[in-house]
Amino acid sequence: MDFTLSKEQQDIVRAAREFASKEFPDRAQEFDRNETFDLDLWRKACELGFVGVFIDEAYDGVGYGFFEHCLITEEFWAVDPGIGQAILAATFGSELLGLFGSEEQKQLVLPQLVAGEAIMGTAITESDAGCDVTGAATTAVKDGNEWVINGAKMFATNGNLAKYMLVYCQTDPENPSRHQRHSFILAPTETPGYASTKIRGKLGIRASDTAELSFNDMRVPLSNIVGKEGEGFYELMAFFNRTRLHICAQAVGLARAALEESIRHTKQRHQFGVPLASFQVTQFKLAEMATWIRAARNLYYEAAWSVDHRKVDHGLIAMAKWFSAEMAVRCADEALQMHGGYGYIDEYKVQRLYRDAKILEIYEGTKEMEKTIVSRSILG
Repeated sequence: MDFTLSKEQQDIVRAAREFASKEFPDRAQEFDRNETFDLDLWRKACELGFVGVFIDEAYDGVGYGFFEHCLITEEFWAVDPGIGQAILAATFGSELLGLFGSEEQKQLVLPQLVAGEAIMGTAITESDAGCDVTGAATTAVKDGNEWVINGAKMFATNGNLAKYMLVYCQTDPENPSRHQRHSFILAPTETPGYASTKIRGKLGIRASDTAELSFNDMRVPLSNIVGKEGEGFYELMAFFNRTRLHICAQAVGLARAALEESIRHTKQRHQFGVPLASFQVTQFKLAEMATWIRAARNLYYEAAWSVDHRKVDHGLIAMAKWFSAEMAVRCADEALQMHGGYGYIDEYKVQRLYRDAKILEIYEGTKEMEKTIVSRSILG
């Protein structure tokens, strides 16, 4: 495995960095404070080809791998995590649709995502079913040639913005196997019976839309099932093996920003007549952060490579996700500590990074769940 980026990959990184550095900084604090986002920024990113780069050329994508998507993600999050999430999560669910969707479903949805004509979301979590996805109680019942969906979902990314929502439902609640009770249903959100409520007051990534959803006799065609009936749990695990890579890249990008802010501040800030950077304790903190970042990047590079080469390693992906997320939280904490009181006010970027970091240890599987997966992979 060669860790050297190709010329094309280097160009992708450079273009993503330039776009984010130009477009994000002036809006980041506004979006964070107001819990809003300007969709024109997402559309501009779509026009420039940054959104859904892993979508196949047959559906108007560029057909890159998840590795290239991770490169873009890292650069966006290194400038602002909230905006990076708002833009790149606009295709959330397309990974699963690309793997298991019918040709008709993919032809309908994927080109719209690439063109900036539609946003997608995935509804999995419920108030009593977080990591235990087999406990999801939302139902989809057959009635003639339709599915009738009833239930509620929490923490749905893009719930208020999505044109299409992938809904994880019980379709066979009496099945003796908890792992064969669920299916994914493709639900256009303009369908009667769908309702969303924006979740406000999040700790971080406030530019990204998060919603509570309710389904009240929402009817969609039977053909809207994604993949095979009763295979939803297994489809979800395959989906997570892709989306967890995104989280790794998010974490590395955020940690990079924390390190860059710390270097800048400790060179400029003086104590006892000398720059903070001249103290060995500060130098050690910076050295540790740089090492953690390099280790996390190498882990996610290898994990993304394994997926793109169809050698999916569940344990490696879980290892990369847990380590990189925990690393980002530690880097954000060290950065704020080095900023002292200045880091505690929102004029300084590290305050936002500190708040944005924690979600990395929670969504797409908590760090405890990732450690469970790793331990199972090594114990057999």
